[in-house]
Amino acid sequence: MEYRPSLKRKVAGFSLLFLGTIGTVLPVLQGFLFIALGLFVLRDQYAWAHRGMETLRRRWPRQVQGVEAMEARLVAWFRRQGEKLRLTRDGRGR
Repeated sequence: MEYRPSLKRKVAGFSLLFLGTIGTVLPVLQGFLFIALGLFVLRDQYAWAHRGMETLRRRWPRQVQGVEAMEARLVAWFRRQGEKLRLTRDGRGR
């Protein structure tokens, strides 16, 4: 496992875990969903989150693969958009 420290990911992950904790009590929020997303975001930050994701992966392998594939598509899309912005800013393309 490779740790990739990022303050933004930590803030987002702990916020999702907090919402998940609240969601286990309130009927309006899907607590488990927020906890799972929080673990997903924090999986590269902490060993306990990585172990939690492995538990989720064993229980729901297709769903975890789907979320990881969506993350890969979003990362690729953001990179393409960043490249387009750089090219436009440099005046080489539109």
